[in-house]
This record gives sequence, structure tokens and C-alpha cells, in this order.
Amino acid sequence: MDNRKKERYIIWLLWAGIFVYGGLCLYLFYMQSVQPLDYDNRYFQSDLPYHISMIIDDGWYYSFTAYVYQILYALAGEGTALIALFLAVVTVLCIVLTDRLLRLLAGRERTDALTLSGAFALNLVMAFFWPYAGQYRYVSYQSGNLWHNSTYQCMKLLALAAVIYYLKVEAGYRERVTLRQWAALAALLFVCTGIKPSFLTVFAPILAIKLLADLCRKVPFRQVFLLGSTVLPACGVVLWQNMVLFGEDTGHGIAFSPWYTFSLHANRTKLAVLCSIAFPLAVLLFSVWELFRDRRYLFAWGMTGLGFLEALCLVETGSRSRDGNFLWGYCFAIFLIFVLSFEKWRLLWRKREQGFLFKAGFAACGAVLAYQLFCGVYFFARLLTGETYFMVG
Repeated sequence: MDNRKKERYIIWLLWAGIFVYGGLCLYLFYMQSVQPLDYDNRYFQSDLPYHISMIIDDGWYYSFTAYVYQILYALAGEGTALIALFLAVVTVLCIVLTDRLLRLLAGRERTDALTLSGAFALNLVMAFFWPYAGQYRYVSYQSGNLWHNSTYQCMKLLALAAVIYYLKVEAGYRERVTLRQWAALAALLFVCTGIKPSFLTVFAPILAIKLLADLCRKVPFRQVFLLGSTVLPACGVVLWQNMVLFGEDTGHGIAFSPWYTFSLHANRTKLAVLCSIAFPLAVLLFSVWELFRDRRYLFAWGMTGLGFLEALCLVETGSRSRDGNFLWGYCFAIFLIFVLSFEKWRLLWRKREQGFLFKAGFAACGAVLAYQLFCGVYFFARLLTGETYFMVG
């Protein structure tokens, strides 16, 4: 069997695994959706039944997903099966777009076994579980992959699409930004923000810093303004969401409280934060020079740093003070830096002949990634049994 046929079979097997995973997600999301609205219930625990109830029972709309859920609920005869199917499709599409992003970073036109397997793995990895740092596999840490918050899952898909399209536009924006490019990127950011504003809060400020730096490098102001203005329609959505979530009659606000959210469930907070991004940090240790050579890599680390600062310092006041809603932007930034780090890890393999450092770096980073993948698969398997995401050990 030649190499092409072998790779084709591997890709088919990967797709089979991805569709099985999608089926398992369908089961998981359906079981989550039919749970009673009881905060003491710890069986298939998630935010999904509350999100559905807020729309169907309370008519409370703060996310574009509310309109989708309402339509699907009606089409299913006032049931939740189609909502679960929708979320399972979203989960699979996240793998498809992760593969597309990996191919864009590597300059490859077609899916191959490496990019598809990497995309699948990156959508399963969780934090580096270390009981000394945090006893709970999920809530003690932060992760770019989670299965209990439906608005995050939908935001993640649109955020991936926005990042991919942004990278394409950014590559040639110094010379030209077409109306179609501007409209498409603005629309992606608008819809993504309408689902959940968290991505915009970590993307837009880093984009502003990047554009200011480009302006200092003599990039024409018109081009800088055109790319930067794509976030303006999304900013309008944030104003609407702010009124819904933090209006005077809601009893909620925003406070400055460093380390509050991170310390809620971790045994040793700072160690838990490091364990959450163990693979990206390990890759950075062996590829720190890439920060000065690859602006995409630097941009992703900028988003991660800003997301961390937002989650570190900001908390909601009122009944949502312990919900950690300022973590969501950081969670997506973690996912993105895992993707960029996977590509840098692959480059360590290509440089292995240049010295022992690259060989050792590739092996060490690979071991960390393998363990974090095991942590994710193990966590997901236990979720399928109905276990709470407060699982210990």
C-alpha cells in the first residue's frame, strides 16, 4: 500500500471517529437539555436547560442563540432534540474549522492526516490535571474546550471562522481591503459577538494594538482604519447586551477583584493557571524566538494575556458573582494558543536535525500534549456517564 492510500485510510478513520464523537455529543447535549431546573441536580449538569428555560419560559433574550433555540424547540414539537442536534453539529464543525486553521497556518491547501488528527485532538484537550494544584478536573482550571455552556460552544465556532477570515484579510490589507472582505469580517464579528461578547473583548483590543503598531510602520491610515472598523458593528451589539445583562433593574454589575474567580475552586491558584496552559507554555519555552518572527503567534499570545488579565481582575456582582463569566474570552484565547502552539510544536520536529534542543523540546512538549489529551478524553468519558463537571480525581 503506497503512502497516499495509507493517508487516505487514516483520514477516513479519523472522520469516522469524529462522527462517533458527534453522536456522543448529541447524546450528552440531549441528556443535559432534559434535566430539571434544580440547582441541586448534579446529573448531566450544564447551563443548557437554564438557557432554554430563559427563552421558552421567561422570554429573556441576551444571545442570538435564543432565536435559534426557539425555532428548533418549536420544530421539535416543544422538545429539545433538535437543539441537542444543533449543538452536536456545532461541535463537529469546530473540528472542521480547526483543521482549516491548521492548514492556513501551515500553508496547506488540502486536509491531511496531521492537520485533521491535530484538529480532533485540540478539540478534546483539557488542563494538565494535577491534584496538588486543583482537585476538580474542570472547575479548578481553565480550558478552551468545555461541554456544559452552549453559548460558548456556538461562540467558539463563529470565533474560529472570524479568526480564519481575519488572517486571510490581514495578509493583504496593507494594499487593499475589498468591500466584500470588510462586510464578511464585520458580519462574522457581529454574529459572534451577538452569541457571546467574550471573543470581541480579547480580540478587539489586541487588534487595536496591532493596528497602532502597523501605523507606526507607515501602513496607510486608510487601510488601518478599514480593518479596524470591522469591529464597529459588533460594538453596537455589546451595548445591547450590556443593557440586558447589566441594566439598572438587573441587580448586576462589574467589580475589580483580582484572583477571585481563579481562586474559587483551585487548591493552589497560580499553579492551576499554569497547568491550564501547560502545552503552550512548554512550546513557548522551546520556541520563544518565534514571538519575534511570527506576528500571528504573537497576536495569539496577546489575546491569551489580555484574556487572563480580564478573568484575573473582573467579576460580576450580584447573583452571578461565582459564575466566572469573564472567563469565556480567556477560554477561547486558550483554545487559540493551543492551535498556534501545535503548529510551532510541529516546527520543532522539522528542526530536529539542527540539534538536541529541538529533539528534546519536541519530545517534552509532545508528552505534555499527550497527557492533556488524555485528561480531556477521560473527562469527556465521565461526562457521558452523567457525572458532574465538579468531578474529583
